[in-house]
Amino acid sequence: MLLLLIVVKAAVMPAICLDYELRKEYITKNICVNRNRPQLHCDGKCYLAKKLAESQKQEEQSAENTYLASLIYQVMDTANPGLFTLQPVPHALHTESAEFAYTSPFIPQVAARQVFRPPLYA
Repeated sequence: MLLLLIVVKAAVMPAICLDYELRKEYITKNICVNRNRPQLHCDGKCYLAKKLAESQKQEEQSAENTYLASLIYQVMDTANPGLFTLQPVPHALHTESAEFAYTSPFIPQVAARQVFRPPLYA
């Protein structure tokens, strides 16, 4: 699956160039911005440049979104999905009330804290 995705991403730019070469005559006559000025010898290269720039921009946005998603996943505490958790707060005088504590998903949490605890002395 990953290999297929890599091959597809690598084939995007050559596919755009191949599309340009196959439809060069049509692009030159109908789509080119400079079709009315043949002395510029654009021959649809403006269309090709625009398509390649769009592809590059889309690839950069995809990479940025992937990076942000992985960053958020690393920062969030996946073991505790709730932001607000009910945690008893110890007081000098023991009362039956509990207070709410806010756990931010953007502050790194150590997952091992829930597994390991200090030794209990009896």
